[in-house]
Amino acid sequence: MLFKEALSKRIYELCEKHKYSPNKLAELSAIPPSTFRALLANKVENPSAFIIYKVCRTLKMEVKEFYDSDLFDYKKLDD
Repeated sequence: MLFKEALSKRIYELCEKHKYSPNKLAELSAIPPSTFRALLANKVENPSAFIIYKVCRTLKMEVKEFYDSDLFDYKKLDD
């Protein structure tokens, strides 16, 4: 799995956990919907750390908690 795919899957997991639609999370995080849709569609090659920070801030979680997922196990990620 590519890193950008892991990011997308993690965001979908968190949306489900917090009962937000992706559009609602984008709105609450003050991320432009087009940017968020591109991120979730794996069209962003190098997502900004600030976008992840904004998602984490909205969900009241630490950035390290965002990445604390088996999705980001380096043995499972492709370059």
